[in-house]
Amino acid sequence: MKNLFIEYPKCSTCKNAKKWLIENNIDFEDRNITENVPTIEELKKWIKLSKKDIKKWFNTSGLKYKALNLKEKLPLMSEEEKINLLSSDGMLIKRPILVTEKSVILGFKLEEYKEILK
Repeated sequence: MKNLFIEYPKCSTCKNAKKWLIENNIDFEDRNITENVPTIEELKKWIKLSKKDIKKWFNTSGLKYKALNLKEKLPLMSEEEKINLLSSDGMLIKRPILVTEKSVILGFKLEEYKEILK
């Protein structure tokens, strides 16, 4: 399986992660999170693989997150409702996302990338 790199092209963190992948000759398939939003099925699988709580999957600094007042609403929502919400709009999802055969990395932490991709 080829690594899957999910990004928002205007995001500086995504640009830095993508640049690192290219410079280190890491093979990956590129996917724009706004044009091809992760499906409910993908999210369920990836959240489990990431070993992170679903709330970590939300882009808490995003305008959409703030406009929807999700800081107040998320604690009252079921996991299914949260996944449905994430799959409805790529801008709600923390990015970049790197999906490998064995793991899923949210955001760009160089040490994590190095460890997973060595």
